[in-house]
Amino acid sequence: MRIRNIILAIFMIFFFCTTKAEAIRVGLQTNAKELRIASSVPAQIYDAVTSKPLCEIQAMKVYQLKPKNNEIIIASSLLKKDIGLGTNQIIVRPKTAGFLCQKRSWYRGDFLIVNLANSGLTLINKLPLEDYLKGVVPAEMPSRWNTEALRAQAIAARSYAVATRNAGKHTSKGFDLVDTTADQAYGGASAEKFSTNKAVEDTKGIVLVQDQKVLPTYYHASSGGQTKVWNSGSSFLQSVPSFDYGLKKNGHGVGMSQNGANNMAAQGYNAYQILNYFYKDFKFAKLSDNWDI
Repeated sequence: MRIRNIILAIFMIFFFCTTKAEAIRVGLQTNAKELRIASSVPAQIYDAVTSKPLCEIQAMKVYQLKPKNNEIIIASSLLKKDIGLGTNQIIVRPKTAGFLCQKRSWYRGDFLIVNLANSGLTLINKLPLEDYLKGVVPAEMPSRWNTEALRAQAIAARSYAVATRNAGKHTSKGFDLVDTTADQAYGGASAEKFSTNKAVEDTKGIVLVQDQKVLPTYYHASSGGQTKVWNSGSSFLQSVPSFDYGLKKNGHGVGMSQNGANNMAAQGYNAYQILNYFYKDFKFAKLSDNWDI
């Protein structure tokens, strides 16, 4: 089994094609009356439209941001005077390698904050796709599970993220995905584990494609014995036994059963075989290395 898995993995590489990838924007909060943010290192606030530096924030200090008219302000309880930033869109970026904090979690990348008229503040985490996935895989699958199941999860999560971004599901709100199971659970850097980070790194850039389009690889916890499909015209989604052995249905039941993937991995199947079982009529492709924000 092990030799067969190695041969299959090598065989797959020769069929990888290359397609362009971009950074991901994750909506962390919308319609907020205020936001409390912090940085692990000194950070710079920029005007998101002009890229002009506006002010610097200190490390490990909480800052309260509020919408006011058509701009964003920093509420200052110490000076008893609010600091107007003169713009309704800002970027918060660590000056050196570090993390940003909001919602009691730490995040890689930048924060894009927008004051939408009469709608409060929208907080977006803007970061490279692979860094985003490091916060998704452990939020979606237990980090102690089989390595091949974690790799299958990383590839499925990557494909879903890119396909959802390309479909423009949340374009009107200014981001690509939300951080909940309405898309994919995302816990930021606070959720990261060594095993899941390695699964992301081991499968860097790999996605599922059909007709030169990245597929929205739906997945769920368990199917209760048999997966299902939403649209019979979607050839990559077919109903198959789910390998989740007597577990009750947990989730929508479409695509890969996460428990089934872990059970298959325990039987010696590798990530590519698992994905080939749960999804049909696709090819593996590898995204380009251009992860610039």
